[in-house]
Amino acid sequence: MPSIFSYQSAEVDWCEGNFERSAVIAEYYNTVSRALQTSISCPRLSQRFLLTLSRLEMKTGSLQVSLVLAGIFSTYFHMTLSYVGQLLDELSILWTLAVAYSFWYPKVYFPRFIKSRKQFFWLSGVTTVVSTLMSFLKPAFNAYALNCIAFHLLYLTWRELKKCNDKRVHRMAKVMVVWWVLAISSWLSDRWLCGLWQAINFPYFHSFWHVLIAMSLLYCCPLVIYFDVNYEMPAFKPKLEYWPGDSWPVVVPYVTLEEPHKQC
Repeated sequence: MPSIFSYQSAEVDWCEGNFERSAVIAEYYNTVSRALQTSISCPRLSQRFLLTLSRLEMKTGSLQVSLVLAGIFSTYFHMTLSYVGQLLDELSILWTLAVAYSFWYPKVYFPRFIKSRKQFFWLSGVTTVVSTLMSFLKPAFNAYALNCIAFHLLYLTWRELKKCNDKRVHRMAKVMVVWWVLAISSWLSDRWLCGLWQAINFPYFHSFWHVLIAMSLLYCCPLVIYFDVNYEMPAFKPKLEYWPGDSWPVVVPYVTLEEPHKQC
């Protein structure tokens, strides 16, 4: 039997041809695009109050570290297509989601039997450990399950938008959803229509997924921070901003904090 660290020992092989551009990188464009995704999908917060908001800084930093580690493991997976790389890729995404839910999930949506954030940490931790153990049973199924979590995130966003009158927040949410629809369409297309794309010599939709989902996260993370400030820091008024400016077709959104009241 091949080693679980061996090249191409994974259960999953994406549509892109292997070792066509490099003798050491199995999926060249998937590897490069995943490395690019890591650099653009981390949450951003204005530095104005960052030094005085250690709790918010800690939460944002934890998510950034989780996203970077997930990017490194996923890059390794596409470079080697090894079984270990596949597990590291999928489990790092699972644990990144666990970190995001543990720190950012609004208390108003806690189950009734959960009375504190500490209890929710334990619930998230136990659920994640059980999910991790189950992931070893059928690793190829994990990616579909992880993608389904996006529907719960979209539902939570919809719930928050119903309570918010800020047009900029609604605009950012719409842009986030558009990027996500394009991303998941690329992911499914690579899985289900691979024969077609190989026939026309264009099997690169999984690399598109990496870039498009990074763009979606670029808008999702500031939204999460915005809603979190509304719940956890009522003394501040969060405001969404764009760099380099509102008129640019592609921007980097971030959150600034003002005092005193909130809009949502």
